[in-house]
Amino acid sequence: MLQVGHPAPGFSLPDADMEMVKLSAYKGKNVVLYFYPKDDTPGCTIEAVDFSDLDNEFARLDTVVLGVSRDDCISHAAFRDKHGLSVRLLADEEGKVCEKYGVWQEKEKDGVKKMGILRSTFVIDKHGILKHVLYGVNPRGHAAEVINLIKVME
Repeated sequence: MLQVGHPAPGFSLPDADMEMVKLSAYKGKNVVLYFYPKDDTPGCTIEAVDFSDLDNEFARLDTVVLGVSRDDCISHAAFRDKHGLSVRLLADEEGKVCEKYGVWQEKEKDGVKKMGILRSTFVIDKHGILKHVLYGVNPRGHAAEVINLIKVME
């Protein structure tokens, strides 16, 4: 598990348009990096739509929002287009970034254990330092909570 005050682990991942996105490219901006289990599922859709709806508010706070799952670029593009999402969705198909951030964890559902993404959000400041580390978040209302965290960061 990552700790507040530590540098955010760097990465380079393709987005829904297959363009490479590097975390280091956002130095000088705040970054909300959120990990979600699967494109176009109920909780993940609520979360992505909420982040997208608050796009202007994040922009006013000099903040970019990046969503990460293990879905591929094609799945991300379909999810984005279906729901009119403005957040940039990144494909971590091999799960390396999920592991770096400690979100690839064993989950149990109906008595069956399997590995999956623990819905988590990381708020990274303009210098690349982790300011908020939130594991196991609830998707409903989460984007608004993150806005409030960023407002008190400066």
